[in-house]
Amino acid sequence: MATLSFVAFSLCLLFFSLAQGLSNNPQCSEAKDQGSNLQVFHVYSPCSPFRPTKPMSWEESVLQMQAKDQARLQFLSSLVARKSVVPIASGRQIIQSPTYIVRAKLGTPPQTLLLAVDTSNDAAWVPCNGCVGCGFNVFNSAKSTTYKTLGCQTAQCKQVPNPTCLGSTCSFNTSYGSSTLAANLSQETFTLATDAIPGYTFGCLQKTTGSSVPPQGLLGLGRGPLSLLSQTQNLYQSTFSYCLPSFKSLNFSGSLRLGPVGQPKRIKYTPLLKNPRRSSLYYVNLNAIRVGRRIVDIPPAALAFNPTTGAGTIIDSGTVFTRLVEPAYVAVRNEFRRRVGMNVTLPEDNIVIHSTAGSITCLAMAAAPDNVNSVLNVIANMQQQNHRVLIDVPNSRLGVARERCT
Repeated sequence: MATLSFVAFSLCLLFFSLAQGLSNNPQCSEAKDQGSNLQVFHVYSPCSPFRPTKPMSWEESVLQMQAKDQARLQFLSSLVARKSVVPIASGRQIIQSPTYIVRAKLGTPPQTLLLAVDTSNDAAWVPCNGCVGCGFNVFNSAKSTTYKTLGCQTAQCKQVPNPTCLGSTCSFNTSYGSSTLAANLSQETFTLATDAIPGYTFGCLQKTTGSSVPPQGLLGLGRGPLSLLSQTQNLYQSTFSYCLPSFKSLNFSGSLRLGPVGQPKRIKYTPLLKNPRRSSLYYVNLNAIRVGRRIVDIPPAALAFNPTTGAGTIIDSGTVFTRLVEPAYVAVRNEFRRRVGMNVTLPEDNIVIHSTAGSITCLAMAAAPDNVNSVLNVIANMQQQNHRVLIDVPNSRLGVARERCT
């Protein structure tokens, strides 16, 4: 974690009805999901229904990713600053820009969905049948024999901020931009690869208002009480790893490996830090950033972990470009400019974005936006491509190893 050799992470988990064309592509076969291992696809891959209907120019794609990252940073900063309530229907802005997705099944008989994986959120929420304003990509709970709602006196209802009672059902309301969401706290059987998880708690959306609510849902890989890790402690022992394929290799997939079995033995670890203000986020101790062989001169306060203010560095799944607080970014940018063309630790594709139509090359990181809490550094997913990232919560450590995901 002390050098530029690892900077980024993108795994949201987004619910969407599976497109018809998936089964026709052998690379997208569900048979490739085995045991506790799931294929991870880039959102623009042929296996994804989210890919653009028409190709974008290099400039358009970079500007679009940058705009979506701005919303993501605002969301993360609100978590750190505690400026907004993040209930079970968390995720909000991040759902608009899923980067990597996996398959999952929900209900009995199972309904196949695509999930955008997100490590900075805990609980899941899913657009359900009958939801007003949710669109047509929904989970049909009426067709499942294992679906049930949870009552107001259940322990899970007490874990949802500001719960209300709709009859005997625990429900909640929250806002998203200029919109609002209403959901029932529910339980259902989730199936990941060949692992069935009965009685999984999530929010079943019943109503959305306004134009800013995204049509998909979310499943979180954070470490809070309603996250996948917390709800499957006996099965996965709060351990998982992932390897993200390059966004250029759209025909290939990485993997999400759940549980301690099959994890790499030769891997370098760094301690996970815990912020009691935001216990779900994965903080790491970023000591320094090196460009070439030179350690960049960054004020220590720009990298220091401070649980009181929320300052520090997190590993996040939904951000594409690594974000650094202004003093750190300026120092790295200036040193990078001075050394452009020299060898660096990471392959070029993890550090810069090349134009396909010209000679323009951009550094794949940016300063934190001016209008958000500027104490947080975010290690995003572009630098994580073709690395195995291991989250080991019981031992409070994060491991990184080079792996050819594509």
